[in-house]
Amino acid sequence: MNYKLVFRLLGRLLLTEAGLMLPSLGVSLIFRQGDTPAFLEAVLITGAVGALLSFLLKPERDDLTARDGMAVAGLSWVTLSFFGALPFVFSGAIPHVVDAYFEAVSGFTTTGSTILTEIEHLPKGVLFWRSFTHWIGGMGVLVFTLAVLPRLSGRTSHLARAESPGPTFSKLLPKMGDTAKILYLLYFALSMAETVCLLFAGMNVYDALIHTFGTAGTGGFSNYNASVGAFHNPLIEWIIGVFMMLFGVNFAVYFHLMRREKEPILQSEELWTYLSIVAAATLLITLNILPRYGGFLEALRIAFFQVTSIVSTTGFGTADFDLWPLFSRTLLLLLMCMGACAGSTAGGFKTSRVLLLGKSAYRDLEHTLQPRKVAVVRLEGKTVQESTLSQVGVYLALWVVLAVVGTLLISLEAADFVTAFTAVLTTLSNVGPGLSGVGPTSNFAFFSPPAKLLLSFMMLAGRLEIYPVLLLFSPNVWRKN
Repeated sequence: MNYKLVFRLLGRLLLTEAGLMLPSLGVSLIFRQGDTPAFLEAVLITGAVGALLSFLLKPERDDLTARDGMAVAGLSWVTLSFFGALPFVFSGAIPHVVDAYFEAVSGFTTTGSTILTEIEHLPKGVLFWRSFTHWIGGMGVLVFTLAVLPRLSGRTSHLARAESPGPTFSKLLPKMGDTAKILYLLYFALSMAETVCLLFAGMNVYDALIHTFGTAGTGGFSNYNASVGAFHNPLIEWIIGVFMMLFGVNFAVYFHLMRREKEPILQSEELWTYLSIVAAATLLITLNILPRYGGFLEALRIAFFQVTSIVSTTGFGTADFDLWPLFSRTLLLLLMCMGACAGSTAGGFKTSRVLLLGKSAYRDLEHTLQPRKVAVVRLEGKTVQESTLSQVGVYLALWVVLAVVGTLLISLEAADFVTAFTAVLTTLSNVGPGLSGVGPTSNFAFFSPPAKLLLSFMMLAGRLEIYPVLLLFSPNVWRKN
């Protein structure tokens, strides 16, 4: 590892984070609820550490290797979550460090799991920062840094590749910095569109921004205990539901749409599979929960909102789906595992990986029946390399191992299997709520500090797609270049 370069980049990221705390500081000054000193201290500490690492460390070589990129990705999310927890601790909103770290990790990884029980009593500046971490983490802190700071090193694509969700990574434009700017332009435009829609639906500016951050980052933090259900407004539910679905789409689709390129959109198997699954799941759950609600349209609205919330791994709620029939709960668990599209802000296994696994299994079945037939796997009209198929299989194996081991460890203190399993599943998939003891009307406060650290690890592993986090435990990563 090129230590000086890696820690210098971490310093740049901390400087970025200090700057990103300033809007929350502004909100605390507007509402004057006693959290302003906490943000001042957090900004100064984060900025000072970032400045020391950025300006005192001068690497001999400026070339960023793939190993360095993985190390920066893993370390940056751990570090940013630690410093991001400072406003919670300093303000007294979450006085315990482990709890504050859990909440910060949940925010940056856009998971939305929480240890808070009385959200509405917290200062508005703290709640703004809590939700703003979703917006920061949704597109990625490294991608944001590449978009707003000068060139960091020779091969910055390693940083974006280590942080970007999906089985493959491709730049939209030749220069990685230009790609990052385009991604954030699209991200900002969609966020602004949702905010305007929510304002027209009757939300005030503060609530609209909070719920836009949660939707855009597919995180799900709300400033109300009852989440989106607190508004009792069907129009707001439809708006947020539609935007949750939209933020689960690969942002490359919006790039092609911006350039009026219809062919890549029409040929996007992942996009149409994702939309078809949302439609089918919504219809099936609507029919299943229909007896519990007043009519078809009400059941449809509630089902659509919850399906888009879970499949996009946002985690907002308007109903306690833990009380729904077993069929609906099982379907939501499957959506929780799958997640939305690669290249979106959503978590989960990703629709593209599910497609690749299905196509690969079908090809192997055909090969068994016709051994001499040469068949290749294609996705979106392109031939998929065997190395990519192998990586998808390995990723699935690692994902299952983490889920099994995590469930086994959490079961040491969980009240029942459903609580243990869905606590691990929802954090690994970056969804937020689970079932039973961690259902949509519950939280994670009852877990012990070691369990919360384990679940924080699951959130980080899920957001960074396992490899950057696991590689931090490899001695090879820490060897000097």
